[in-house]
Amino acid sequence: MPSKSQKEHYEFLHDEYGKHHYDQSSMAYRDRFIYKVILDGLDLNGKDVAELAAGSGSNSLELKRRYPQVRLTGFDISSKAVKQYKEDVGTSAFQQDLTKPMKQKFEFDVVMIFGGLHHCANDLSGIFRNISRILKPGGMLFMWEPNQECFLECLRKIWYRKSHYFQEETEEAIVHDDIINMASSYFEVMDLKYMGGPAHFLILNSMILGIPLSVKRIISHPLFALEWFYNLLPGKIFYPCFIAKWKRKEHELT
Repeated sequence: MPSKSQKEHYEFLHDEYGKHHYDQSSMAYRDRFIYKVILDGLDLNGKDVAELAAGSGSNSLELKRRYPQVRLTGFDISSKAVKQYKEDVGTSAFQQDLTKPMKQKFEFDVVMIFGGLHHCANDLSGIFRNISRILKPGGMLFMWEPNQECFLECLRKIWYRKSHYFQEETEEAIVHDDIINMASSYFEVMDLKYMGGPAHFLILNSMILGIPLSVKRIISHPLFALEWFYNLLPGKIFYPCFIAKWKRKEHELT
């Protein structure tokens, strides 16, 4: 089954993935180009926040740093990741296949998933249904995902097919308009931004490109300046990713 092989796949990659995706340079990128966009104007102190596909909890730790009174819960398909999340974040975490209904009853003010949806492309409708069940009416869903409408999509597909870092049968970049139409019974869009340039590839994807961490520290600052200018380009075809903030509808449509 895809969920079983996916669990094994990400447990195998867990350590190397964390080393490259949450090192100092990658976290600086996330702070400047992702967190500041998603969290602008928000105060999550006193809020119940779930991170799905949480890994070892680096995104949750960043929320905890910004909002010391936030109440965090992590979910991941990997038992190894869940164990480390509990140790590092110091809060509850659960092993969970996002395409399956959650056994426990939860009610969150915010659900966030950064780079996790496209790993479950074979059942996105089930995921949004599950998220709607754990998110309070009026609550927010944050996501950051690869954009299928980027002009480089043909290269991404080849990348997914050739690289052992990906599972081609379950991973696919996302068309934002398609997923909001799919989830329109539960959610409405609050904000949407397309983003990602040279630093996205060379800093955030250093594991896949084989860029040493020492090199990342040298090239990150000039790449960040270039990234800022690149993100001023109009439209969505130039960007490999999108950031979206959705709101759970007060009343579910039938």
